[in-house]
Amino acid sequence: MNRRQMMLLTGALASSAVVNAYAAPSKQNGHAPLFDPTHFGAVGDGKALDSPAINAAIDACTKAGGGLVYLRPGTYRSGTVVLKSNVTLYLEAGAVLVGSTEMSDYGTKGRVMHVSGHSTKHLIYAEGAENITLAGPGRVNGQGSAFWEPFPPHHENPGSEWKEVASLAFQAKPTGRPTPMIQIESCRWVHLEDLRIEGASGWTLNLVNCDNLFIHGVSIKNPVTGRNTDGIDLDGCQNVFISDCSVETGDDAIVFKSEDPTGQGPRLARNIAITNCVLSTCCNAFKIGSGSQGGFENITFSNSVVYSKPGDYKNRVVSGIALEVVDGGWIDGIVITGIQMQRARNPIFIRLGNRSNPHKTEKHGLRGITIENIHASESLIPSSITGLPGSPVRDVALSNIHIENVLPSRPEWIHREVPELPTAYPESIMFGMLPVSGLYARHVQDLSLRDISFRAATREARSTIMMDNVSGVRMAGIKSSPTAGSQPVIQLTDAKDTWISGSAAPANTVEYIAVSGAESSGVLVSGCDLRNAQKGIAVSTEVPQQTVIESGNISAAS
Repeated sequence: MNRRQMMLLTGALASSAVVNAYAAPSKQNGHAPLFDPTHFGAVGDGKALDSPAINAAIDACTKAGGGLVYLRPGTYRSGTVVLKSNVTLYLEAGAVLVGSTEMSDYGTKGRVMHVSGHSTKHLIYAEGAENITLAGPGRVNGQGSAFWEPFPPHHENPGSEWKEVASLAFQAKPTGRPTPMIQIESCRWVHLEDLRIEGASGWTLNLVNCDNLFIHGVSIKNPVTGRNTDGIDLDGCQNVFISDCSVETGDDAIVFKSEDPTGQGPRLARNIAITNCVLSTCCNAFKIGSGSQGGFENITFSNSVVYSKPGDYKNRVVSGIALEVVDGGWIDGIVITGIQMQRARNPIFIRLGNRSNPHKTEKHGLRGITIENIHASESLIPSSITGLPGSPVRDVALSNIHIENVLPSRPEWIHREVPELPTAYPESIMFGMLPVSGLYARHVQDLSLRDISFRAATREARSTIMMDNVSGVRMAGIKSSPTAGSQPVIQLTDAKDTWISGSAAPANTVEYIAVSGAESSGVLVSGCDLRNAQKGIAVSTEVPQQTVIESGNISAAS
């Protein structure tokens, strides 16, 4: 709802036709019915509990067939506000809906969802409604810090600061908290527009099993220490449009789930478009999963910024992009393009695990991923794509990507064995620090890497790329900074049907490509510039003969 539309809708407010507490208005001069909570007893002084009056205005509005509930400038202390069909709740500039710090002021609404982070206490709630809108240049403030207390400190080993998380310093008080702050379930035609939302005590905005959602121009701001304060958390929603939003928070910024919150089975999350957003957190910026009992299809994320401010690692984005299936569901059809990342610890994390499988769906797995036009600076943790033995991640294409890793390597990282951890919670820090600086791929089928450059810290001793148990890999136009020491730039272990072309060994390379593993077969290296490598291609003795074929490469000898 833009300002001009609001001016038209509220033109009657200054006239004697404004609704009072005793009569529902009729449309006059083409204006929609208007309902002012102050005429139902709201005070707006920040002290009185105004939610009963706001709910009375909403009830009158929906009973009249719909219209606009208008919060004029003021501070409205509130418990639970329930939105209903055909109602727009509009917060004028200077209007602040402030969540009460008394749990007794919040009604019990809906059910306890079968997922973490849920209660039946919410600041704004809707269920089974159609055509509802929450809009305006005003603010919604949940006063979240009133519901937290310090969490017993957890001290990491020195040198592990790169995996600490700022929001783990607090926990919810035993008396509880209203969460999610805004809960909308099983609704259709939902609009959230041009609104400032801040101070959530738990999840900020949670929509479950909803259709036709429009989230535009919304600014969410929670402290980075706010535990479980997901920004926009959607579960089983379809036909979703998110644009021009800013999210600063202490948990996942924008996250999609397909869980089973109602106990009636997971709902497919599909047909979702996100664009022109700015995201910052100490967890994941854009995430699909970890709740993944059902499926995700036809999702795009584009033209957006992921960033962290300079300072402690614990305050920085954990993963800029995290795509996770660990509960027996599936991802099929994701396009991510045009993302600028600054100080995201890990740029790209793709994980197929086996934490649970409660529904035994016929369709499962992780496939159909396109990620392109990404620039990631000042990262710390290598990107990774990992499946499981017998359950590979499939059909992933990465192109036109630049990744800079600024965390210097340590000797103990270079030869680390990477555990499988099939049932672990998915996170880019789950494996510990990886033995590569750029990209680690394991149990992957049909992977395309095109025009990708990796820049590592000075004296980086780890390999740039490591691939284990992969097939159908195509690498073209790979660039990297030098690798100090004897580690090869690219390591292939048990690689099948793999083609590396049009790539160049960086200066002072000892080994450029190393092939190992008795299961390796069909490795082709062609059109590569190997002049800066003491050894262009090294093949271990266990690799079957004629596994590696060279064609048209340039070496120092030639």
